[in-house]
Amino acid sequence: MPPPPQFKPENALKRAQELIGVGQQQAALSVLHEHVTSKRTRNSTIAALEPVMLLFVELCVDLRKGKSAKDGLYNYKNTSQNTNVATIETVFRRFIELAEKKVQDAQQKADEITTQGESTDATLANVGDLEAMETPESILLATVSGEQTKDRTDRAIVTPWLKFLWETYRTVLDIFKNNARLEEMYQRTAHQAFQFCQKYTRKTEFRRLCELLRNHLQNAAKYSQQVHAINLSDPDTLQRHLDTRFMQLNVAVELELWQEAFKSVEDIHTLLSLSKKQPRNAMMANYFEKLTRIFLVSENYLFHAAAWSRYYNLLQVSARAVASGATSRKDNPSNITDADLSKAASYVLLSALAIPVISTTRSRGALFDVDATRNNKNVRLTNLLGMNSPPTRSILFKDLLSKDILQRARPEIRQLYNILETDFHPKVICAKVSPILSQIGADEEMKKYVLPLQQVILTRLFQQLSQVYTDVKLDDVLALAQFPDPFQVSASMIEKFIMNGCKKGDLSIRIDHATGVLTFDSDVFSSSKAAHAGSGGGSADAESGAVQRLQSTPAEIVRTQLSRLAKSLYVAVQYVDPAFNEDRQKMRLAAMKRAEAGAEKEHADLLARREVIQKKKENLQSAQAARQRDEEHKRKVRQQELQAAEAERLAEETKERERRRMEAERKKVQREEAEKQLKELKKGVKGVDISSLDIDELDSGRIRLLKLQALEREKNEMGEKVRITAKRIDHLERAYRREEIKHLADDYAAQRDRDLKAYETSKAETMANAEQKHKEDVSLKHRLSRLVPTYESFKREITDARHADFEKRRKAAERELNQKMEQRRREVREQRAAEKRRAEEEERQRREEEERLAREEEEAARAAEEKQRKDAEAKADAERRRAERAEAARKQMEREEEAEKRRLERKQAERGGAPPSRFGGGGERPSMDGARRPEPVTADSGERTAPRLNLAGASGGRPSWREREAARSSPQPQAEAQAPPPPPPSAPVADERVATDNAALPNKSGGYIPPALRAKQAAAGESMPPRSESRDGGDRWQRRGPPSGPERSESPAAPPSSSGGAYRPPGARSGGAYRPPGAR
Repeated sequence: MPPPPQFKPENALKRAQELIGVGQQQAALSVLHEHVTSKRTRNSTIAALEPVMLLFVELCVDLRKGKSAKDGLYNYKNTSQNTNVATIETVFRRFIELAEKKVQDAQQKADEITTQGESTDATLANVGDLEAMETPESILLATVSGEQTKDRTDRAIVTPWLKFLWETYRTVLDIFKNNARLEEMYQRTAHQAFQFCQKYTRKTEFRRLCELLRNHLQNAAKYSQQVHAINLSDPDTLQRHLDTRFMQLNVAVELELWQEAFKSVEDIHTLLSLSKKQPRNAMMANYFEKLTRIFLVSENYLFHAAAWSRYYNLLQVSARAVASGATSRKDNPSNITDADLSKAASYVLLSALAIPVISTTRSRGALFDVDATRNNKNVRLTNLLGMNSPPTRSILFKDLLSKDILQRARPEIRQLYNILETDFHPKVICAKVSPILSQIGADEEMKKYVLPLQQVILTRLFQQLSQVYTDVKLDDVLALAQFPDPFQVSASMIEKFIMNGCKKGDLSIRIDHATGVLTFDSDVFSSSKAAHAGSGGGSADAESGAVQRLQSTPAEIVRTQLSRLAKSLYVAVQYVDPAFNEDRQKMRLAAMKRAEAGAEKEHADLLARREVIQKKKENLQSAQAARQRDEEHKRKVRQQELQAAEAERLAEETKERERRRMEAERKKVQREEAEKQLKELKKGVKGVDISSLDIDELDSGRIRLLKLQALEREKNEMGEKVRITAKRIDHLERAYRREEIKHLADDYAAQRDRDLKAYETSKAETMANAEQKHKEDVSLKHRLSRLVPTYESFKREITDARHADFEKRRKAAERELNQKMEQRRREVREQRAAEKRRAEEEERQRREEEERLAREEEEAARAAEEKQRKDAEAKADAERRRAERAEAARKQMEREEEAEKRRLERKQAERGGAPPSRFGGGGERPSMDGARRPEPVTADSGERTAPRLNLAGASGGRPSWREREAARSSPQPQAEAQAPPPPPPSAPVADERVATDNAALPNKSGGYIPPALRAKQAAAGESMPPRSESRDGGDRWQRRGPPSGPERSESPAAPPSSSGGAYRPPGARSGGAYRPPGAR
């Protein structure tokens, strides 16, 4: 659904442009802000919204409305991120460019106002915090000071725009955070923010920017399940974050913010641990180079040397890879020469030499766990360097000796290594080192290593002196510890160094100030750590044998006398007792046999123990995982409940807040409208006093009435003033003109003389200039005429060369055109041949398809004929079975009639009457004289009584046709009816066994029932239960329904649908009774 006309972007843009045209930028911004923050904007097209947003950000930048810009840009991002990401980048890039341009314009304006030599960037660096408000001191200083200095000008003109630019960067980063579609724009904005901090030396803002990016990354990992969240597992995304962090590290080093640089290093290490592919060597070289600077500033010389070692190894590997062609040059540090490797090797060796042998850190007291803290710190720093174990001084020296570092280093540094680590010369060590220190101090980059090298030199001096002397004069030590002039050390510094070494336990020296003697401790019962000044106890790596040992100290002799005695006795026994050596050999062989015998068992035990430990570990992990899953489930349930409650509370608060906002907005609009009308009234009409009016009680009608009254009064006053002024001006002008007439002639003459003199002067200047210009033109013509032949020849050569080149290119173009034409002809011929082959292939496939369809139709026709034949056979079989059933039914009916006839004959014979007729008492053949009716059958005691027959009459006791019709239509038994004829028997008798006494038969719920039992049931009011199922699985005694057509569609023995299973004689049947041929 499109938005209404008043909400269309085109209308809002047009209205804003009209307001800008009349100078109302604030009103135009309000119109655009209301439009871009409205929910109806989501229905507008992006093409229509983009011009509106561009004008909106321009107005926000011009008026420095950062909050309004953030609201509008956030809504625009939500509207466009699913359809068009390019327009978002366009609008935001325009927003940043405008803010940066405003800062540049402000700088130029400030430079124009104050033309001092101080640069604007250096002056802006003195601004403390861009997010801080104006302090009372600054406001007071700006008020009382009248001097327009560079600092004040920048604070007044440039600083506001600098604040707005910083707010712009923060706004864009907040909007683009954790959005995979806007990730590249986010990283570019972060780079621009870093450049801003570096250009204007904004240290405070740089710290905030680093913390902001760090929070964004944490939130991205926390809310990774959102719709457009970034995926840190993606290599490209991770690489962009690494590039940003490396730029952050470079800027932090340039600004000398070493804590932020170290945090940046930790961030880089975290991202590298998430990366699945190996980072580029160039990136890692920059990483280690920045680590060296950080460790040097923090005076951590051990890890500083380790970082230089890693940097040198990386440069060496990169140089080899580039030389062999294994990797590309862009992935490695560029232009690695032998000079670079020599410089890096020199730094590696110098930094390793600068590692202090005696720790210079202060003691933290006994209440603080120094060892644990130091170990944790060392582990962290080791992980940052990517090393398996913490580095030590001895390990670093072994590493550089195993490589070509010592050969590549500068000669003076190599000589320094030999003096400090190889040679033994306590009296000349400082004299040999002094020229080397002078050379190192001349280099600005290496000058930083002089102070730690002095500590190492003093350590070696005292270690070597302790090997030779017991007591040394302090003056002699000061004379030996002489360094070059800029790096001299005083007696207090040396004494402080000795006290620090004794405090740490690395030295054992006593100073006697009374005699001026320095005594090396030779107590035989002193501790092993400080027993010898050269033992290295407590040093940076606790190395032993760092100094050449000339002799053992008394303490070492006392400490090792037992071990030396044991060794001497052992050697003496070997020489005195030969059996001792044999016993030793036998014991050694026996021990080896025992070890071989128990090796397999011990190995099996170890494997079993390993399996038990593994199973216990797996069980423990399973239990712990289950417990964690339960806790996680409970936590999620609680969190969902809290979120639901919080969502409900927030919804209620939002609804209430919206209601209050609408009410306040309505009142605010009314008050603003009244204030606006009063301001217009006060501004446009004079003499109106609105100070005594209450704004809340005013309405539009009353304000309009006040305005009309004031306008009428002002109109009358203005008319009176115009009349008086016109009269006064008329009299004054008349007086001026009368006085002017007296001086017109003299003024005309003076003006004429001035004009003539000016004309003569201008004429003379024009003639002189024309003559001078003519002479110069003539001389220029003569001077240039000599160059005409040269010019013509040069022009001819150029023309000929270009003509030849043109002809050459034309011929080459013709050849290329002919080749292209021939190639096109071949392509057309090949295309036509291919089309012909394709058409033939299609025709072949079409014929095959037609043949396949014809075969399928023939098979379908054969199948239909086969089906018709089988249906015909099935139908004929059904007709045959139906005929057989009809014949069986006919025979069954004949048997029933025959049995009925014999039963009637037997009954009449028992009564002694006349023999019945051929039809059994008239049960089948109708008679016309039915005046006489037989008496009804009665049942008194449960025995069957034969009905009395009326044998008189011509009918022979047969019922008339009326009686038969009444018997068919009556539902009651024949025994209860008023008609006299007796009911016929209801069951046929196949043989004489049926005539036995039926009273002894058991009561049945269905099937055949003898007539005597039927009479008893009728007298007792019982109803014949319907037969539910046939006996012996047949339907022999079921009622036969009338045929539905010329042919019987079902068996005569089919069960009836409504009546019971009682047998009815043929005379009582309604439709299925047999009739003789004469009665049909």
